[in-house]
Amino acid sequence: SRSERYTYIPTIDVLRGLCQYSAIDGLPNDWHLMHLGSHALGGYGLLLTEATAVVPEGRISPQDTGLWNDAQQQAWSRIVDFVHDRDTPVGIQLSHAGRKSATFRPWEADHGTVPASQGGWQPAAPSAIAYPGYGTPTELTVEEIAEVVRAFGAAAVRADSAGFDVIEIHAAHGYLLHQFLSPLSNQRTDGYGGTLAGRARLLLEVVSEVRAHWPERKPVFVRFSGTDWSEGGWTVQETAEVSAWVVDRGVDLVDISSGGLVPAVIPVGPGYQVPLARTVREITAAPTGAVGLITEPQQAEQILAEGSADVVFLARAALRDPMWPRRAAHELGVDPKTVPFPPQYERAAW
Repeated sequence: SRSERYTYIPTIDVLRGLCQYSAIDGLPNDWHLMHLGSHALGGYGLLLTEATAVVPEGRISPQDTGLWNDAQQQAWSRIVDFVHDRDTPVGIQLSHAGRKSATFRPWEADHGTVPASQGGWQPAAPSAIAYPGYGTPTELTVEEIAEVVRAFGAAAVRADSAGFDVIEIHAAHGYLLHQFLSPLSNQRTDGYGGTLAGRARLLLEVVSEVRAHWPERKPVFVRFSGTDWSEGGWTVQETAEVSAWVVDRGVDLVDISSGGLVPAVIPVGPGYQVPLARTVREITAAPTGAVGLITEPQQAEQILAEGSADVVFLARAALRDPMWPRRAAHELGVDPKTVPFPPQYERAAW
């Protein structure tokens, strides 16, 4: 039942993988095994992979992971099995980068779109509007949009076969599904543009396709940018409305981040995105996750206690400290007997 799925995550802390830009031909490797495996002992309720492309041209960079073929499925299965052996659930974030695809890795000297001569490709988007500093994308046809929807469904089948416990559909940070949602990047005049229902149509089709190919007992999340932080862009009120729509179609939790569609002045600070999650939760009553400079145990505990979110997502803090949830339990005075430690680490519980 849906209510049973809501209790699937055993603790509040979820590791968000952050892109590692370390794959070859979309294949996760020993780096990804080490990265996720090192957090599998940390006490997280769930580990989430980095944004994983459903088609080759959906990768953020040529070095991103994918899930569009059998070899990638097998490579992910090895990692999933390793994490499961440490009694930790693991989910995969499925994504298509749209106009923000084929970019250089952040630490490389070049920036913007990778040329074909260096392994790049022609990006595609809802409209032929470039992200500033990137190449101009082609506008997706209706037939190509249908292929994207089918690719998400096929990736869901592979994710289940690989053993993943959760799917998160990435509709945030200026990637393809977010590009369709925002009027700043979607200027289509057909059924996939214009009104909020038109701009949300692709996301709703993707949710339905994933749900049709994903076991009922396993949760589906959707990640939203709560706002574009830009005049005339996507708003938190629209996020709340579309969140209610995706929940009606079988989504179990909405994960509220922000920004990424266009360069913007963002009031970054501790917990700066939590009010967005709270607004969505209050309007929709949907299970909601909060993220964004949540770094300290007391801060995370307060977010939950005040009802701003149901789940706390960690990223940079978790990269710095793979054992963050166990440290949090210790600092918050949780009885060590209620926080199972691997026997090799039991001395750290007291």
